[in-house]
Amino acid sequence: MNIARTVDCKALSEYASHLPNVVVARDYPFTCSNPGQEMIKNDIREMGLTRVVVASCSPLMHEPTFRRAVESAGLNPFLFQMANIREQCSWITENRELATERAKAIVRAAVMRVTFNEPLKVEKIPVNSNVLVVGGGITGIEAALQIAESGKKVYLVEKEPTIGGYMARFDKTFPTLDCAACILTPKMVNVEQHENIELLTYSDVTDFSGYVGKFTVKIRKRPRYVDEDKCTGCGQCEQKCPLSVPNEFDCKLGKRKAIYRPFPQAVPNVPVIDREHCLYFTKNICRVCEKLCPHHAIDFEQKEKYLEVPVGSAILATGFDIFDASRIKEYGYGRLPNVITSIEFERLTHASGPTAGKIQLKNGKPPESVAIVHCVGSRDQNYNEHCSRVCCMYSLKSAHLVREKTDAKVYEFYIDMRAFGKGYEEFYKRVLHEDVTFIRGRVAEITDVAQTPAEKGKLIVVAEDTLLGIVRRLPVDMVVLSVGIEPRKDAAQLAQIFRISRSKDGFFLEKHPKLAPVSTAAQGIYVAGSCQSPKDIPDSVAQGAAAAANVLSFVDKGEIELDPTIALINDEACSGCKICVGLCPYGAISFDESNKRAVITSILCKGCGVCVAACPSGAIEQQNFTSKQLMTEIEAICL
Repeated sequence: MNIARTVDCKALSEYASHLPNVVVARDYPFTCSNPGQEMIKNDIREMGLTRVVVASCSPLMHEPTFRRAVESAGLNPFLFQMANIREQCSWITENRELATERAKAIVRAAVMRVTFNEPLKVEKIPVNSNVLVVGGGITGIEAALQIAESGKKVYLVEKEPTIGGYMARFDKTFPTLDCAACILTPKMVNVEQHENIELLTYSDVTDFSGYVGKFTVKIRKRPRYVDEDKCTGCGQCEQKCPLSVPNEFDCKLGKRKAIYRPFPQAVPNVPVIDREHCLYFTKNICRVCEKLCPHHAIDFEQKEKYLEVPVGSAILATGFDIFDASRIKEYGYGRLPNVITSIEFERLTHASGPTAGKIQLKNGKPPESVAIVHCVGSRDQNYNEHCSRVCCMYSLKSAHLVREKTDAKVYEFYIDMRAFGKGYEEFYKRVLHEDVTFIRGRVAEITDVAQTPAEKGKLIVVAEDTLLGIVRRLPVDMVVLSVGIEPRKDAAQLAQIFRISRSKDGFFLEKHPKLAPVSTAAQGIYVAGSCQSPKDIPDSVAQGAAAAANVLSFVDKGEIELDPTIALINDEACSGCKICVGLCPYGAISFDESNKRAVITSILCKGCGVCVAACPSGAIEQQNFTSKQLMTEIEAICL
């Protein structure tokens, strides 16, 4: 009924049976099913068909199915043509009579066009079994371990000095309240010790070239100024360093030294020297760490290193950025001292954090009342329209931790409570009984301007209570802003390096949201975790494993089939203008100076057609989309 609701399929089949060259036309409700495919195969064998047209759904997902069917019946798969009468007809046309006429035109065009389809040959190329994983958070860690366990070589690249990502900053995880470090740290150690994983921290991917199955990755390894082979992680250099600066890992709530490890369980357990603050690099003095290191691991002469490694496929698990709460001026973040973000609250509650796990105000006292504000930067047309998925649950966890560690009264300001995962609703109900007050309504303002004696010295949260239909002014000691998830700031740069697309919200775009959620349009490149869309830890781990499974099924074949729908250049017609060279998004076209002609590297070509459309000489044709095929299709539509 997707199609038959508006298209008279019986009449359409009858019409198609009288078109030129049509031997048989059938109306079958589920053509993509096994019986439907068998019907096609039988007709090919029994009637000696040389071309096949299926008029039904989008070719994006179903064309490969029918190509395999006709091939198994002895017909070249590229002598098949699909007519999309669902998205291009029935879904966009309410009038049944008009929809049927449109469907007739689409089928007529496909029948006329398929006459000029030519048999094409699928080429096979070998696949390098090495795998690149970009991002050392929990998603990248899971993907790397899964692939390495299968015996494949993995290059795990992380831009920070340690792997672990945001999860390494958390105290507990919802809904089970497990210790985050207890879950994460063993996996981090496994990554470092695994014989099939080469861990490249403090490193960036600068270039990704080649073609599917045979990529070349250029990696920049920044200098730590500490020799990783000599360092034992004893920590003497950190203890004796005379300079302390704000610690980014603790959201600048605490201090670290100019030579430091982000946190005690860092992997690798090797410090890094902060060149911007180190007294030797800024003033040419000190070098205390070098003098005191018992293993002579300090090396101020270290330079950047550039590595080139061959891989057959890649997984991007680069994670996310948190919303900058200072963008919402009315919430006072950065101006009001006890307005903090949820990630700062995580560090306050963490045993290795700046307050050793004590929840306290800037003056060192425990709060008597805490407000937690949901959806900060999420579900807001002014900032991010998407839901960040994790905010409701980690807000509930924050409320629980406040009640567990203090006697403070807790208020949760929410829009809608979204407890969607396993055990999440039960955790919500648990917090409901922990003396937490839930107020449904978006916070309009957070201010320190008192209007009554009870508000003096307090933060006042101004919000509409939509359940009571009133505006409330609630004085509290601390406000926790539940900031949402955004794409990383370098997402656009990475997308360009790996030649993949992004959705309108800036996250990496998957091939299909339901049927190919970790694949991309670029063959051999996969995405997983919160770089694709906001996710919690279980979903991130699941996607990391899913991406690993996709990679393994890809590389275990040992070879890959290349789609022959590529562009070809007629040397005699090529004028050597080089327009196509600069336009090719895949770098598949080069210029032969000796012949003064453009040359296409067929393995790199993805058949996008940009060069075909741009060539002023008409010297480029695309297989299976030739000018003759396209013009015949257009003429048939216009009849």
